Amino acid sequence: MSSYLALLLMMNNYLHDVATALLAASGCVIWVLWHHLGSAPNLETQRYFVRMYYAMTRLARFSFAWIILGGIPRTIFYTEFEWSNMAGRGQIPALIVKHIVAFILVGAGIMLWRVVRKKVLEIEEQLMEDQLHEE
Repeated sequence: MSSYLALLLMMNNYLHDVATALLAASGCVIWVLWHHLGSAPNLETQRYFVRMYYAMTRLARFSFAWIILGGIPRTIFYTEFEWSNMAGRGQIPALIVKHIVAFILVGAGIMLWRVVRKKVLEIEEQLMEDQLHEE
């Protein structure tokens, strides 16, 4: 492997980890916003929440795409680039556990995102009704 390709792969691997963190962080942000929305938020708060939801959704989708696409070269070159001779074959069960935890977290995040999405749709419907009443 050339040093240029190795640097590109290293950057991909770092950005893959960053994308994972961004996906988790965007989920946490939208959950915190949703959790603190309150039972009867005013119109500006509702509008803000909807805007933040869509912004966090774009970030989450970008991050998820990077995780999938960036994971391909990371997987292909793992033994050549990231394999630790000191850890030996013990890294295989560790990688399995890491990926099980990651899939559980992503699955839980998707479920939570769907719950929040329902709330966003309710708010958007309410905002549309309020806008019609104003006209």
